[in-house]
Amino acid sequence: MTRHNPQDDSRGRRPPQAGFTLFEVLLVLVILVILGSIAIPMYTGIQSGAEAKAARAQVDLLEHAIDMYKLNAKKLPSSLDDLTQRPSDLKEERWAGPYIKENKELVDPWDNPYKYSPNGKHNTNGYDVWSTGPDGQDGNDDDIGNWKS
Repeated sequence: MTRHNPQDDSRGRRPPQAGFTLFEVLLVLVILVILGSIAIPMYTGIQSGAEAKAARAQVDLLEHAIDMYKLNAKKLPSSLDDLTQRPSDLKEERWAGPYIKENKELVDPWDNPYKYSPNGKHNTNGYDVWSTGPDGQDGNDDDIGNWKS
């Protein structure tokens, strides 16, 4: 008399074990690589766009601070440092600053210092303030300044 094994099916064979085959695991890995290769370039584009928007917003804030300085001091600042500390040649009653936080150096999202020129080359307002953009090189098309919208 043969004993019946509960793991045997009706034909005397064992049912297949639960689990993934090597082919199934490789297929899932291939799908993940394909999805990753699509998602990474999309993320990179979103990241660079966000950095450019942040630089644009910071240029706008610097422009506002310069305008406030000009309103109070009756002249343009000689450098961006004048926005955080009263220049020695400016009377104390004309100083209403600091116009921006002085806790760190003024750097753009790419860790390059913002540029300022009281004698505007690009801007008809009389001054230029700008970021050199992702490449850090001044005078390229990727510069973000108060003369560009």
